[in-house]
Amino acid sequence: MRIEGAGALVAGGASGLGAATARRLAAGGARVTIADVNEDKGDALAGELAGRFVRCDVTDAEQVQAAVEAAGGLRISVCCAGIGWAEKTAGRRGPHSFDPFETVIRVNLIGTFNVLRLAAAAMLANEPDDDGERGVCVNTASIAAYDGQIGQIAYSASKGGIVGMTLPAARDLAASGIRVVTIAPGLFDTPLLAGLPEDARAALGEQVPHPHRLGRPEEYGDLAAHIVENPMLNGEVIRLDGALRMPPR
Repeated sequence: MRIEGAGALVAGGASGLGAATARRLAAGGARVTIADVNEDKGDALAGELAGRFVRCDVTDAEQVQAAVEAAGGLRISVCCAGIGWAEKTAGRRGPHSFDPFETVIRVNLIGTFNVLRLAAAAMLANEPDDDGERGVCVNTASIAAYDGQIGQIAYSASKGGIVGMTLPAARDLAASGIRVVTIAPGLFDTPLLAGLPEDARAALGEQVPHPHRLGRPEEYGDLAAHIVENPMLNGEVIRLDGALRMPPR
């Protein structure tokens, strides 16, 4: 699918992986709409890219629908919205808190599904291109879906759910010419890690076999753009991790 001239929605697009993806799609000629809860960063990036910003909580159906409609002629949907939480299943302090687990699942998994279902529904109205495509949906999981570490049960469960949605969603939408692909990033230099001291960030990068560093958000954006343009990528989860396999801790 051609990026140039396509309507694109990037949920969680105000910073990190989402911002890099928004920039990459805009550079390719897409009309980018950024949906995020961070109004200051979202507005600033939309201005930089001559795009649009819509304040959007991915768990709110009405807000996501408004973002989808703002994108206009939506053909590309990328969901990067997500949060983290660290707590063991049970320990000396008792069982894992219920509310944070539910919140992580709601934002990461249900929020991704919310964007996916509403974006795909809008794409059904598109005329197919020369390859019979109406749209592409790219979701964001994590290698934690496979290599969840101690204390990551909520995060891993949420990302594992995104992995599990990929193939059935692709099969559901195949007859309509809509592809679904998930990226599972490893350790990336995003705002989630920005608060760590430089030596701690460098130590994390040293864990990656090759390249021996943290991933760059632009590398996620490049892969998202390639997925859009490669019609044979469908129903697949792609690890973007430099061959990293996370240890228990």
